[in-house]
Order: sequence, then structure tokens, then C-alpha cells
Amino acid sequence: MLDLIAAHYNYWIVIFLMMAGLYVVVSRGNLVKKIVGLNIFQVSVFLLYISMGKISGGTAPILTGEPETYSNPLPHVLILTAIVVGVATTALGLALVVRVREAYGSIEEDEIQADNRAVEAAEDEEARSR
Repeated sequence: MLDLIAAHYNYWIVIFLMMAGLYVVVSRGNLVKKIVGLNIFQVSVFLLYISMGKISGGTAPILTGEPETYSNPLPHVLILTAIVVGVATTALGLALVVRVREAYGSIEEDEIQADNRAVEAAEDEEARSR
């Protein structure tokens, strides 16, 4: 049993990172911490795909004329694309956090919601007074 766990340590790392990222996203109210949690979750998915794409003893698929075991390069290529998309998404998310900070004066989710409720209550009061 211990050999099975040790043989698949990379999957245990994936599970740990995935759960850690999900926990950060769900438990934190700070928008920057939520973005960091999403990035941790995203890294776990990268590791999962790369782990599945690697074959023990496999080489790069370069034909040499001798029969060999090849690793599929497609997961690695897809992950490179996903990394680029992830960096762009993170940059967009951080830019939105900057705009939210300018508009609301905070990046804490609870404070933003409280501010929205106060604005809605003021608008309702103004509508009733008309």
C-alpha cells in the first residue's frame, strides 16, 4: 500500500494543490487572495495533465528508425497554451481588482457588498420620497 502511494506521489501533490486552491478561493474575502487561489488550482490542473502525458521510459517522438516508446507531446503543448491563457487571465483579474479598489475603496468582498447594500438602500429611500 505504501509503495502505491509513493509511486503516485505526483497525483497526491495535485490533490493537495487542488484542495488548497479551492479552499483559498472559498474561504477568503480578499479579491487578490482569490486570484492567487485560482492560480494554485490552475497549477494543480497543469501538473495533472503533464503527469498523465508522461510515459515511464518514453522519449520525445523523434523517429530514429528504431522501435521506441514515445511520450505524447500533445498534453505538454496544451499546457503551454494554458499557461499563457492563465497569465493573461490573472493580469485581467488583477486589473479588475485595481478598478474595484478605485471604485469602492476596498478589495474585501464583505466591504464591497456592504457598500452596494448602502447604495441600494439610499436609492430605494430616494425612490420612495418622490
